[in-house]
Amino acid sequence: MAMPNDGNVETGSPKAPQTTTMPPSGAGDVESQATTVQGLGVANIIQRWKRHDLVKKGSLALRGSSLVFSLLAFIIMASNKHGDWKNFDNYEELRYVLAIAIISTIYTGCQAFLTFNEFTSGKEYISQHYKTRLDFIGDQLLAYLLISAASSAIPLTNRMRSGADNIFTDSSATAISMEFFAFFALAGSALISGYNLSNKSYI
Repeated sequence: MAMPNDGNVETGSPKAPQTTTMPPSGAGDVESQATTVQGLGVANIIQRWKRHDLVKKGSLALRGSSLVFSLLAFIIMASNKHGDWKNFDNYEELRYVLAIAIISTIYTGCQAFLTFNEFTSGKEYISQHYKTRLDFIGDQLLAYLLISAASSAIPLTNRMRSGADNIFTDSSATAISMEFFAFFALAGSALISGYNLSNKSYI
């Protein structure tokens, strides 16, 4: 005899219990940390590029300033000929000033040209591995020569100005001052070269 269905008992196959798969604990935190680290890495790279460009701009400005001052010292001293004893060729110290002004003009001109081309075109004409060392050595050497030449001519110029202050002594003093300015600019460039060398900024 069939049993009546009272409505409370469900007929058919029993349903399998439903389960919900939960993500492992901490998975979202790991992804978030990875994204944060990646973002910080990109930000550091961008900041490094900006710092590198700023250093290049500073080096270009200092080398350009040293070029201008060295060129002025060269022109002023080379034209400092006014007859008799008023001729720079008669004094070893003043010839030394002129010679270093010429060397400094050539050096800073080449360096400024290379730095400007690298900054504008992005091309490297000399490997950074060698250029950083050459910059540091060259800046140090030329800065020393500039201060040496200017300092050696000061006593002579002061003695001549105490006896007779004229256009010759004024021109000599002006050329010496230009070499001092060129020295300060190149000394600043030497600091940047030392910074590049110590940080091995070869990018």
